[in-house]
Amino acid sequence: MEKVNNVTEFIFWGLSQNLEVEEVCFMVFSFFYMVILLGNLLIMLTVYTGKLFRSPMYFFLSYLSFVDICYSSVTAPKMIVDLLAKSKTISYVGCMLQLFGVHFFGCTEIFILTVMAYDRYVAICKPLHYTTIMDWDRCNKMLLGTWIGGFLHSIVQVALVVQLPFCGPNEIDHYFCDVHPVLKLACTDTYVVGVVVTANSGTIALGSFVILIISYTIILMSLRKHSAESRRKALSTCGSHIAVVIIFFGPCTFMYMRPDTTFSEDKMVAVFYTIITPMLNPLIYTLRNAEVKNAMKRLWGRKIFSEVNGK
Repeated sequence: MEKVNNVTEFIFWGLSQNLEVEEVCFMVFSFFYMVILLGNLLIMLTVYTGKLFRSPMYFFLSYLSFVDICYSSVTAPKMIVDLLAKSKTISYVGCMLQLFGVHFFGCTEIFILTVMAYDRYVAICKPLHYTTIMDWDRCNKMLLGTWIGGFLHSIVQVALVVQLPFCGPNEIDHYFCDVHPVLKLACTDTYVVGVVVTANSGTIALGSFVILIISYTIILMSLRKHSAESRRKALSTCGSHIAVVIIFFGPCTFMYMRPDTTFSEDKMVAVFYTIITPMLNPLIYTLRNAEVKNAMKRLWGRKIFSEVNGK
């Protein structure tokens, strides 16, 4: 079938059609987005000013914060503006770019979380070989691999959608462009594309989730041989990682490990992995990590000291 594109823009239904609900959501999500920006920027600043980036764990944590900012910024600003807009539109090109960004940064975050689990596995299960295994050359290669993996995943998703014909309607029952809602608007049979999309996203989400669960199970089992103090420190760090994994992968698995179908709950579920998780990451890692809290105290102490000297 020859590709026919009569659609130059898409119209979002948004989170709600109730004006009062939208006004409340505007206030709530504006606050959430500010927390995402400030919280993740604070972690990045703390890691680099406190020289924590010399440790692979904090090196990857700083990039996780960077990805969280980028990931939420792909959808949150547009959603927040649309909450007060009468017409929630996005151009066809803008929709494809948003779809690419969501899957690029989302997949990159999945791979970074997997790399962070591997880092903790080596640190706890093979402490004597940690500096040899997690040297800077390997860390940089793994980080590069997360970006390349995210790019390849997202370019496949976009390539599958771009080649489809769209001849109307153009209303998306969502607050951002994602694969399943967009596929519903294509004026051709999308069964094969839907299967490939599910296999692509689902394999990455479920596969990474299984790998992470196995990794942390091995880590927790190996802690029985450690001292009480070592167990406490390891559990504190791993507890933060496990909390993030559950909050992020639960909704992702629900969304992408199923056939090409959409549910009314999808928008609320998507809020968890596009906004809630990037917002909670700084809180989880800060509250459960003494080293990050101490570095923040030193950073805050230097700020106060410089202000006093300035006066």
